Amino acid sequence: MKWFDGYVQSMETFAAGKIDGNSQTLNDTISFLPGENGGEVVVLVNDNSAGNDQIIADKSIKSVSDLKGKTVAVEEGVVDDFLLVLALNDVGLTRDDVIIKGLPTDQAATAFAAGKVDAVGAFPPFTGTAMKRPGARVIASSKEYPGAIPDLLAVSGDLISERPDDVQKIVKTWWDVREFMEKNPRKSEKIMAKRAGIPTREYKQYKGGTRFFSLEENLEAFSNGFGMKHMPYAAKQMADFMVKVGFIPEKPDMSELFNSSFVENIS
Repeated sequence: MKWFDGYVQSMETFAAGKIDGNSQTLNDTISFLPGENGGEVVVLVNDNSAGNDQIIADKSIKSVSDLKGKTVAVEEGVVDDFLLVLALNDVGLTRDDVIIKGLPTDQAATAFAAGKVDAVGAFPPFTGTAMKRPGARVIASSKEYPGAIPDLLAVSGDLISERPDDVQKIVKTWWDVREFMEKNPRKSEKIMAKRAGIPTREYKQYKGGTRFFSLEENLEAFSNGFGMKHMPYAAKQMADFMVKVGFIPEKPDMSELFNSSFVENIS
C-alpha cells in the first residue's frame, strides 16, 4: 500500500505504470485514459460523494451565480474542478466566467482561508481548512449532483491479465474492511482520522457526506442504464462534458473501462 498526500500525484503515478492500482474518481479516471500497463480498469465502487466535495465562498458570495468575475482556487482538471463546472453550468455560467487559480487542493484551501481568493473547490479534510475563514459558506456540493463523483478502485489491465486472483483478493478485502467499519465504528473513525491527519471529532463531520455502496449498489453501478447511477452512462456523459469544456482533447476509448466480474464473484 502506498499513500499519496497529493491526489494528482497518485493518478499520475498510476497512469505512468509505476503502481498497479489507485483509488480515484470516475471523471479523473477518464482524464488519465488510456494509461500504461494495459490501461485503467474499474473493478470496484467504494462510495459516492454526497456532500463532502464542496465549493466554498466568502461571505459576500451568496450563490454560484455570484462567482462571476471572482477568483476560485481549485486543483485544475480534477474532481472539484469538475464539480465547479457542473455548478456553473446550472446557473448559465462557464469556467470562463470565473478566474481560476490553479493550486493543489491543500494549498487552494489554505489560500482561501487566508483570504487570498474568493472561493475554493475542495474535499475533506481540506474543506475544514477552508471553513476556518470567517463567514465562509458552502454554495454548492456533490449532494446536489448524486452519482457525479463516485470513488473507485481502478487497476491496470495488465494486473487483471497476469494476476486476476490477486485482483479478486483486493476486491474481497474491501468488503472485509466495510464489515470491520460497521462492527467497529469508533475504532475505524480513529484509524481514518489519523491517516487524514485530523482530529477524530472533525472526521465525524464528514461521515454524512460519503455514501458507501452496498454490494447490490455496486452491481447496479456497473450495469447499463440511463442516469448517473449507472457508470457506463455516467462515463459517457462525463467524457462528452470534459471534451466540451476542454478538460480532455477527445473522448477516450472506454469499451474496456469497467470490469464487474470481481464484484460479481463476491456475491
